[in-house]
Amino acid sequence: MKKLFLIIGAPGSGKTTDAQIIAARNSDVIVHYSTGDLLREEVASGSVRGQLIDSFISKGLIVPIEIAIETITSAIKNAPSDIVLFDGYPRSHEQMNELTKFLAADESVKLMSVIEVEVSEEVAQDRVLGRARGADDKTEVFNNRMKVYSEPLADIQSFYEAKNLLKKINGERTIDEIVDEMELYIKNIIYDGLPAEGNSALA
Repeated sequence: MKKLFLIIGAPGSGKTTDAQIIAARNSDVIVHYSTGDLLREEVASGSVRGQLIDSFISKGLIVPIEIAIETITSAIKNAPSDIVLFDGYPRSHEQMNELTKFLAADESVKLMSVIEVEVSEEVAQDRVLGRARGADDKTEVFNNRMKVYSEPLADIQSFYEAKNLLKKINGERTIDEIVDEMELYIKNIIYDGLPAEGNSALA
């Protein structure tokens, strides 16, 4: 069974970097994916699905949820490791609902936790814009990204809190502190969910 951890956070929260480091530290047992990377890889593969995805991306259009969820769930099911970190998903009610349907229908994948890397909007803006902060065009793009992330967040939090799956981590510390806490949390869940002989790889 694949054990899935979703990692969410605002633009600039560092969620992708955190997940990449944890996966690199435990490359024999953990694999990391992100929505954008998967879609780009599918396009690069030249597959029929990739060509369909490209027909939307190349025009600046959003990839339909059905195609996105197929790409994501296929990657999870075919992952080379049983522990999968997936960052940047879900970002909307629709994405959350589609993933929930998939998990309910496929017993080969189990959602273990949703980890939210919390940062203030001010910190997120400083990280994303850096010296460009104040440039109207870039500030507008950031504000749009923040709005897209923030609008459905309360409902997403409530949904996973009700299932006792939401874990919040302070993302305004050093990378080492954040990664160490997240990694320990993931290992503790896996440890509790695996027989004793299966824990050595994550020790």
